Amino acid sequence: MGPVTAPLLSEPGETVWLRVDVGLPMAARREAARLARRLGIGEDRVASAEIVATEAATNLQRHAVDGALVLRVALDGEHAALDILATDTGPGIADLRAALRDGASSAGTLGVGLGAIVRLADAFDIHTLAGRGTALLARFHADGRGAACASGVEIGGLTRPIGGEEMCGDTWAVRYADTPAEGAEATTPLLAMMCDGLGHGPQAARAGEVAREAFRTSRGTRPQAVLEDMHRALRGTRGAAVAVVRVDFPGRQIEFAGVGNTTTCLVSDGRRSSLLSSPGIVGAHLPRARSIFADAAPGAVLVMHSDGLNDRWSPGSFPGLFARTPTVVAAQILRDAGARRDDIGVLVLKAATS
Repeated sequence: MGPVTAPLLSEPGETVWLRVDVGLPMAARREAARLARRLGIGEDRVASAEIVATEAATNLQRHAVDGALVLRVALDGEHAALDILATDTGPGIADLRAALRDGASSAGTLGVGLGAIVRLADAFDIHTLAGRGTALLARFHADGRGAACASGVEIGGLTRPIGGEEMCGDTWAVRYADTPAEGAEATTPLLAMMCDGLGHGPQAARAGEVAREAFRTSRGTRPQAVLEDMHRALRGTRGAAVAVVRVDFPGRQIEFAGVGNTTTCLVSDGRRSSLLSSPGIVGAHLPRARSIFADAAPGAVLVMHSDGLNDRWSPGSFPGLFARTPTVVAAQILRDAGARRDDIGVLVLKAATS
């Protein structure tokens, strides 16, 4: 058995979803400043975050057919950052290279001021699809520098509550399977968890919180053992659908166990291979979950999501997407396959590029 608590790598921080309306730029500026100051970001960089949030919001307001601005605290081990994420449904950006020049203007969505966003943000990524839309990420590290990817795995995830609710029952988390030896972080397997608390609203959110805490504190180093710990913790709640994956990209191996209606798949060479969960409810009826093993070929991307996303999406419908950062991958899949009538959670992991 492992230690009582293996180090946590990532989980959802505070997340604010803003829909496109006349007040979007002002709301975006206000929330960006609030979250940046909460992270201890200096006032000069708070001002930069305000500019980026306002610019992204204004572009959505002017050009998007439909869209949203997401401001969130991104947690990576002991490091934190402010993410400003804009997603839209629209014509896309025809000439992305030209649009990224400082001061450039475009008739497509998110085409004004992209160069300024690139210049002001600590990190930037974007993916656009002609005739469908764009996802843009601007990140401001709390310490101004960010951290090297010691785990060797890039992680990105998003959650969104059902329309009309502020609390989300879907959640996720990633931790080491065991405490890594000094200098061995990049070769220590990880555990990734996706949870869909049944229903929606406060009771579903409570189930999600209990599940995430049980995942964090489980002594298990394998998916089946972690599921059993989560099952015991979730008794007395609504219960949840849960998937747990042990990720070993250097060893090219994925180990999976899941109960209930979530989706877990590996994307490689434009195709996806699904890992199927067993029927049941974690916290109410836990069947003998079977472990499924899969080969993680070089360049493979792991995607986990709740049933708030239509699981019929195809990697071939997103040319170039899976080379982007995990947060942008998650945002584009959510934008394209997400439903407003349910909570949504999506988590993406991929081996870090040197």
